Amino acid sequence: MTPDFLDELRWRGMLHDAMPGTEEQLQKERTAAYIGFDPTAASLHIGNLATIMLLVHFQRAGHKPIALVGGATGMIGDPSFKAAERQFLSEETLRHNQEGIRRQLEKFLDFESGENAAEIVNNYDWFKDISFLGFLREAGKYLTVNYMMAKDSVKNRLETGISFTEFSYQLLQGYDFYWLYKNKGVKLQMGGSDQWGNITTGTELIRRKELAADGPPGDEEPHRAFALTTPLVTKADGTKFGKSESGNVWLDPTMTSPYQFYQFWLNAADADCPRLLRVFTLLSKEEIEGLEAEHAAAPHQRTMQRALAKDVTTRVHSAADYETAVQASEVLYGKGTLDALQRLDAGTFASLFEGVPQTSLARAEYAACANVTDFLAASGAYASKGEARRAIQGGGVSVNKTKITDPAQAVDFQLLHHEFVLVGKGKKNHLVRVHA
Repeated sequence: MTPDFLDELRWRGMLHDAMPGTEEQLQKERTAAYIGFDPTAASLHIGNLATIMLLVHFQRAGHKPIALVGGATGMIGDPSFKAAERQFLSEETLRHNQEGIRRQLEKFLDFESGENAAEIVNNYDWFKDISFLGFLREAGKYLTVNYMMAKDSVKNRLETGISFTEFSYQLLQGYDFYWLYKNKGVKLQMGGSDQWGNITTGTELIRRKELAADGPPGDEEPHRAFALTTPLVTKADGTKFGKSESGNVWLDPTMTSPYQFYQFWLNAADADCPRLLRVFTLLSKEEIEGLEAEHAAAPHQRTMQRALAKDVTTRVHSAADYETAVQASEVLYGKGTLDALQRLDAGTFASLFEGVPQTSLARAEYAACANVTDFLAASGAYASKGEARRAIQGGGVSVNKTKITDPAQAVDFQLLHHEFVLVGKGKKNHLVRVHA
C-alpha cells in the first residue's frame, strides 16, 4: 500500500512510539485502527487535529480509520496528565457535543471509499447494556490493581488523589479496544503520546482475554493488537501549543471564527512553522522544503505562515472562509477599502475587531457633532478636541479607511453594519459604536 504509513509519519515527525510488530502488521494487510475522542466540549480543538491527521494519513495509506466518540467514557473523564477530577457533564450536553464532533470528523475522512471507508462509532452503544457486575467479569478480572497503578496517568495523581471513577477509566478504554477488536476487526489503536498507558491497557486486555479463551500459548505467542502514538505538539520553546490569548482554538466556527483561526496560524513563530507544516498540512516533503527555502530567502514575506494558514483554514472551514479571512486581514492591517469593510459578514466583522479598543456614542450625540474633531473627542477615540485636531494635522487619522485632512470636515460617515465607525490612529484602530 502506498504511501507507507509509518514512513510518512517518520519524515513528518509524527511517530512517537509503536508497539513491536506494528509495522509488520501494516505491511501484511489492510488494517483497521481507531482513535478515541471524548465529547467534553461541543467542538474539537487544534490539539485534537494532530490525532485526526493520524487517521487521515492512515486512510491515505489504504487502511481503514475508525473514530470513536466516547459517549460513555465522556461521562467519566480521562485522568491522563490532568491535575484534578473533571466535572461531570449532563447526558443532554454530551449528546450535543457528540453530534458536533461527528460533523467535524466528517470533514477530514472519506466515508465512501469502499473497503477502507472511515467509520464513526460511539462506545455508549456497547456500554449502555453492560451491568456493573458484568463489566467486572468482562474486564476487571483480567487486569491486576498493580498493573493499573503502574500507569503514569495514575501514578501522577496518587499524591493529590484520584477517584475510583477516574482510576477505572483505563479499563473502560481498554474494553473499547477489545470490543472493536472482536466486533470490527480493529487491530491498532492510535493517539497522542499521553495515551500510551491507556492504549497498552487495551492491548493487554485483548491478549489476556484471548489467551483465556484459547488456552496456554505455544512457543511463540502471536501479537494480537498494537499501539501507536504521536508526539504532543509543542512550540519550539517547549511550551504547550494550541491556545490563543482567549483560550483554546476550536474547529467550530461559532467558537473560533474562521478569521481568528486563520490569524492564529498566520501568527505562528518562524521556529514553529517547519513542524506545524509537517503535522497539520498534507503538503509533500518537497513542497514543505521548498517553502522553507523560500522563507529563509525572504523571512519578512512570511511564506511558511501564509501557506500554513491557507492549508489548514481551507480544510477545517472552506476556501470561501479562507478568502474572507484574507480580505478581513487586509481591511485591518493592509490597504482594505470601505467597500471591503461593508462586504464582511456580521460574524467576521465582530471577530475582526475583537481586542480592538471600542467605545460607544449615542446616535443623538453623533448627530450633534459639528465636525470630525468633535466626533473624535465625543466618541472617546481621542481624549480631547485639541489632541484630535493635532493628530489630524499630523496626518495620522482616518475614518472608515479614508484619511482625514481637515479638522472641520463634516460628520457624514457611512455607518458600518448600520452602527459602527472605524477610526484609524496611525497604525492602530479604534471602533466606535453608534447606538440608539
